[in-house]
Amino acid sequence: MKQKLHILPIIILSQFACTSTWFAGNAILESLTKKLDFGADIVSYVISSVQFGFIIGTLIFGVLMIADRFSPSRVFMICAFLASLSNLTLIYPELNVGGILFARFNTGFFLAGIYPVGMKIAADYFEKGLGKALGFLVGALVLGTAFPFLIKGSPLASHPDKVIMLTSGITALGGLLLFLLVPNGPYRVASTTLKFDVGPKLFKNFEFKKAAFGYFGHMWELYAFWAFTPIAIQYFAIQSGSDISVSLWSGIVIALGGLSCAYGGILSQRIDSKKVALIALIASGFLCLISPLLFSLPIYVFLAGWCLWGIAVTADSPQFSNLVASAVAPELKGTALTLVNCIGFAITIISIQLLGSLQSIIPIDLLFIPLAIGPLFGVYYLLIKRR
Repeated sequence: MKQKLHILPIIILSQFACTSTWFAGNAILESLTKKLDFGADIVSYVISSVQFGFIIGTLIFGVLMIADRFSPSRVFMICAFLASLSNLTLIYPELNVGGILFARFNTGFFLAGIYPVGMKIAADYFEKGLGKALGFLVGALVLGTAFPFLIKGSPLASHPDKVIMLTSGITALGGLLLFLLVPNGPYRVASTTLKFDVGPKLFKNFEFKKAAFGYFGHMWELYAFWAFTPIAIQYFAIQSGSDISVSLWSGIVIALGGLSCAYGGILSQRIDSKKVALIALIASGFLCLISPLLFSLPIYVFLAGWCLWGIAVTADSPQFSNLVASAVAPELKGTALTLVNCIGFAITIISIQLLGSLQSIIPIDLLFIPLAIGPLFGVYYLLIKRR
């Protein structure tokens, strides 16, 4: 029990540090487009390249059952070092479009050994109360995602190169910290053989399928909302003539989701994970549908509404991961989490590219309505009964 007291804080701290590279490129994207004279159409491609890298990474990690066959702490550290190096290439003076896309792809690829592997490590330590543990863990991921925006909007690292150097540095440190202080968990059951048919078999498990499909609906909305939040805030600021920091407010909106993940994890101890996920999906889906109304409100009411959306859109994420992990055998938890992440992030590319295409066709205030498809889909699968 004494060991457990330090385990979760270390995993949380390392997850926060290592996922700071996820949106580091997004936070300095405006500076990169000006410096290298890119068009606005490059934005969705740079964002999606990280997702695409993560998808390929999780697919390979899942098929090869990396997190279940090898020490997850060692996998986490190696991937943290490689993600840090990939992120650092963004400050290369001779960078071009291909270089940016390749750097972001590599960062996403190695994040596949950080995010789902971190959840696998937590599952190896917390057989009971996993929903609460994952709430804090995914909350750390969300805060890590918001971190580049927050530091860019502050005097700490206002220059783009400093944002990249700082996020790369803490990523390497986070990976080393977890490897040194978090050994293999007491509930870890290692897989000794490679099973290429494990994916199709998992989806024959009814409870796993419900949780996975609910998560897919959640993912349709989440990353597209995050990716286009700076665009929505900037649009509103220009339309209203308000002088606000787009980076700072984008960081605040995303960071608040980290708090809701943690609170959702605590709440899951009183009501089950399924109910927490259901409430969050309904709330965020409702905000998708009424999003055009938010653009007609005063600036700080608009920002309050967007912050509320940032809270609702993430609270279900760790609970879906808990439902996925709880539906499978211990020796398949890492593979199950990795494969679900892989498919979920593939879906994010579709929704991000959809909004990127619609951006030049429809007004910004109508742009977020299609995201409601995801929560509606997720609610349906959470409520579906076994025939």
